[in-house]
Amino acid sequence: QVQLVESGGGLVQAGGSLRLSCAASGRTFTNYNMGWFRQAPGKEREFAVAISWSTGNTYYADSVKGRFTISRDNAKNMVYLQMNSLKPEDTAVYYCAAGLKLYCSTYGCYDYRGQGTQVTVSS
Repeated sequence: QVQLVESGGGLVQAGGSLRLSCAASGRTFTNYNMGWFRQAPGKEREFAVAISWSTGNTYYADSVKGRFTISRDNAKNMVYLQMNSLKPEDTAVYYCAAGLKLYCSTYGCYDYRGQGTQVTVSS
């Protein structure tokens, strides 16, 4: 059974940092792309960043470029999202997802999704 489990969310002040983790299990993800999406209250889910598990190539949304960094640890089957210079508008539930389509920013491209972790940035 494939599972993606996010952790690391919490409350942080504007300008602060958080690191989210996504533990992937249940299959081999070598050919997969791992993405982070987020959904703020009253808004649609939006793409933040993705990484190719095999090559490490990354793809960022403009809204997070330069502040967020995605990485993966192949040995541990973990994907990380380092978030710096956080803003109140980054407040959202953050979801980890896995899919085969490279550089896809649409949630529907991802076959496996986690339950999400809440990130709240206070002003």
